Amino acid sequence: MIITGEDKDVKKPRKVLEVYPDKSRVLVEGANIVTRHTKPSAQNTKGGLVKKEASVHISNVMLWDAKSGAPAKIKRTRQDGKLVRVSKKSGEVIK
Repeated sequence: MIITGEDKDVKKPRKVLEVYPDKSRVLVEGANIVTRHTKPSAQNTKGGLVKKEASVHISNVMLWDAKSGAPAKIKRTRQDGKLVRVSKKSGEVIK
């Protein structure tokens, strides 16, 4: 869920398409639409304007908790010697 910016919508969960951990950015479906000007090529004979998603900073995205049906913060705890992510709202382990 996007929590800040132009595409902010606290009621609408969205799908994360890609994660770029080295840049701390994520590509979210239908968010941060940008327009690219393309030249004509063999695949695209017309060229013109192409609209596509651009990445947003990971701090502007919040995890959606399906059990509670709302955005939730997460915490990291140890279970059986491994670090796992746990939703603070519902208490469920996130896989």
